[in-house]
Amino acid sequence: MAEVPGTTAGAIRAARGATAAREARTDASDWWFVTQVQRSGTGPWRLELDGLATLAEVWVGDERVAVSESMFVPLVVELDCLPENVLVALRFASLDAALAKRSPRGRWRSSMIRAQGLRWIRTTMLGRAPVFSGVPAPVGPWRRVALVDASAPRLVDRRVRATVDGDSGVVELDVTLSGVAVGDSVTVRVGSAVASATVEGGRVRARVEVPDVRRWWPHTHGEPALYPVSLEVGGGRLDAGVVGFRDLAVDRSDGGFRLSINGVGVFCRGLVWTPADPVALTSPEETRRMLERCVDAGVNLIRIPGTMVYEDDAFWSACAESGILVWQDVMLATTDPPETDEFRALLVDEVRGVLQAVSGNPALAVVCGGSETEQQPTMLGLGRPPMAALDEWLPAVVAEEAPGAVWVSSSPSAPPGSRALPTHVGSGIAHYFGVGGYRRPLTDVRSAGARFAAECLAFSIPPGNDAIEADFGTVAVAGHHPRWKAAVPRDHGASWDFEDVRDHYVRTVFEQDPASVRWSVPERYLDLGRAAVCEAFAATLAFWRRPDSRCDGALILAARDLEPGAGWGVLEHSGVPKAPWFVLRRIWAPIAVLVGDDGLDGLRIDAFNDTGVAVEARLEVLVHARSGVVAHEETLPVELAAHSACTWSFDELLGRFTDVTHAYRFGAQTYESVTARLVAADGRVLSEDVYLVGGAVRPYERSVGLSATAIESGSGEWSLEVATDGAAQYVSLDLRGFEPADSWFHLPPGGRRTVALRRTGEARTVAGRVRALNSAATVAVSTG
Repeated sequence: MAEVPGTTAGAIRAARGATAAREARTDASDWWFVTQVQRSGTGPWRLELDGLATLAEVWVGDERVAVSESMFVPLVVELDCLPENVLVALRFASLDAALAKRSPRGRWRSSMIRAQGLRWIRTTMLGRAPVFSGVPAPVGPWRRVALVDASAPRLVDRRVRATVDGDSGVVELDVTLSGVAVGDSVTVRVGSAVASATVEGGRVRARVEVPDVRRWWPHTHGEPALYPVSLEVGGGRLDAGVVGFRDLAVDRSDGGFRLSINGVGVFCRGLVWTPADPVALTSPEETRRMLERCVDAGVNLIRIPGTMVYEDDAFWSACAESGILVWQDVMLATTDPPETDEFRALLVDEVRGVLQAVSGNPALAVVCGGSETEQQPTMLGLGRPPMAALDEWLPAVVAEEAPGAVWVSSSPSAPPGSRALPTHVGSGIAHYFGVGGYRRPLTDVRSAGARFAAECLAFSIPPGNDAIEADFGTVAVAGHHPRWKAAVPRDHGASWDFEDVRDHYVRTVFEQDPASVRWSVPERYLDLGRAAVCEAFAATLAFWRRPDSRCDGALILAARDLEPGAGWGVLEHSGVPKAPWFVLRRIWAPIAVLVGDDGLDGLRIDAFNDTGVAVEARLEVLVHARSGVVAHEETLPVELAAHSACTWSFDELLGRFTDVTHAYRFGAQTYESVTARLVAADGRVLSEDVYLVGGAVRPYERSVGLSATAIESGSGEWSLEVATDGAAQYVSLDLRGFEPADSWFHLPPGGRRTVALRRTGEARTVAGRVRALNSAATVAVSTG
């Protein structure tokens, strides 16, 4: 029994478990999906197949009625008559067999895949590239299949353009309907605005003006206002989705790439998307939960890479409602796009269909010609050869179908007209892995000069200990066991993997030998690895968010692990946040204060207000001496205008020179930590950041005096108050039945932090343990 929409591997998982699904060689065989359909009514009928992966035949009874050569192009079969009971069958041919047939070679070999013939086939790299080793290749009806009455009014396709004209919004609608007659009257509604039209040759064209329009904003900068669109025809109502009104522009001057929404520049921060369920490729509920987490973490841009799949209507609706922008890659990655008429027809139909389906959705911001489509030949010494797909076909389709979106030729890519190479990170669209895969020091981010990092910070990030024990039996497997290593990302043909990268930063940042620590204390080995990734995230993302960094975007690779283990995802395979998730959540908050080391210029404090409302607060700065006492305490009233940022040096606040960061090395280190807070008038802490003086290498103490007390409010909500006697580095909260809003943070001597908790299980009270990286002791949660 197979669910539709779904895949062969999804059916195997349901019948025999996740391990069997991961091990299934789905491309090796032909697969049939067969069902008996009992229909009612006289028809005519329409069989709608929104996505067949990949080389497919459609059979109705004993007749083959259609074939499909693209995973990404929907198929519609018109059926004039049907018996009351009819067999509908879908045959999916072996992709391995198709790839065994010789086809013309490309101008270069892709380093991502083994089967170079994939460049000819419109399907996903997911499960077909070694980097996705634990994910089965998707085969089957992965999108909706429906047999519908063709005589009933139905929306067949849509083109919607929403623009802003002064205080008004304008919607231009061009849709095709079935089941209607020429001359039928149609009422088009956009919110409360109404326009009339008539059916002409099955098409309806209308222009609707919406007065006093509310503009759509990314959630970090305002409210994502939306308007429903519907058509009333023949006594019925057809839903045509939603629209949002916003102005989008891009500034590419001086090699940059700065998006602006409604005239306001946006620092784009986000994730390279991975499907919520990479096996079945459908999970609307889990997709929405992932996007809700993204909003909570300050994510305002998601990139769908050319290695994955186009997402469904539920994803796009949720992005529009949540206020998340989308960077949409065309499904091209590293291979040489063929230039035949047949390939062009498939690719153009694919992209046109995707863009028409999301037309009018304000979330669509960027359309890109694929992942590393230009970088791959460049790294092989071929330069950037001409490519008809990127230079002619796709720009024309985007200009026609998505005029409100920005076109980018590839990710990464040089600025248009520039002689720079796609491999250069200091201009255009970059994939920045200097901090990460190329093992550059954490300071490299300051000299690299990345202007927009469409991919960055790829690390093999360990999940929580509970998840490791649930999936692998014990934390002792980490770092060496074959099952564990199988899930660690690696580049095709490389002699290293991304766990080696993480271990490198443990060695250089914390001056610890990861192998020695792993042999004796595997739990600490994992914590040092998590903390090393947190250090990399903090150093990179905090610098890029500075107003003077010249960087306008950072998208982390990747959103979520595709399988259990230490993948690239900042979310575990189950969707639970990993350690660096909390770091980016603090740095990317719409209202945030960040403390950083500016070398001989001392301590720097940046405060941000991305929201559309001015913020009145006080900036509190506390400096603790090594003895634990407060050596300096400064308070400054601040007003952060909407969409603004302010910067101070600590010496400026204090009014005199103080070597608070011990940059000059005069005598012994005097200070232990600096805490900066933005506090609202009602006493709420809007943001807090703690800087530990002296760097990441700290004494490993028996105890720093941690305590953790769970407190229940009158409404049944729980919070956890964490306190410490000494400075606590990377305090982490491991709780049962509850998830913390914050974790992996520093505390100053005598510091405390109250963390909101979200119930995830059936537990009535909070239980668990709290630990710090610089303390051997862990403490149990007590109840206050």
